[in-house]
Amino acid sequence: MTSQTQHRDVTDFTPHEWQLLVELPERVVIAATSAEADGMRRTIDEGLAGDRAIETGRHSDSPLVRRVAAELWTDDDTEAPRPAAVEFNDRARGVADVLAACRRVADVLAAKAAPADAAAYRDWIGAIADRVCAAARSGGFLGIGGEAVSAAERRFLAELAAAFGDPFDHAR
Repeated sequence: MTSQTQHRDVTDFTPHEWQLLVELPERVVIAATSAEADGMRRTIDEGLAGDRAIETGRHSDSPLVRRVAAELWTDDDTEAPRPAAVEFNDRARGVADVLAACRRVADVLAAKAAPADAAAYRDWIGAIADRVCAAARSGGFLGIGGEAVSAAERRFLAELAAAFGDPFDHAR
């Protein structure tokens, strides 16, 4: 394997492919917040956890993940803040659309990214979803009891992993 095939650059992706890679982290946050019907406060907590998880990509060992994260996360305060609480109006369709996008991204990564970058991107997306799903307890009463990750969220995490071809079963 030559050094040219070991390292792929952003220019190796078409504009459409790059857009898919850049948009997916935020779409996964929305899908993860939509996996379980929550109150506004839980949804806000999940959205904020998603923002923090996306930001971790800026410090990734993977050049691909760093470039994608840099497109999403800037230190520029002039940008209008994104809402922290976003869910799909049609949860089932929104989540299904995001999972389909994950499968398309997995195909793009398999075809064009270095294996280490593809694995790092997949793991970053999984970590984002994990953090969102674990950000707010579901069920319980007045914040007492409930589950850290609900059955619906575990199902979403398993479907997300499967969309990337990850054999790890998140639905434990």
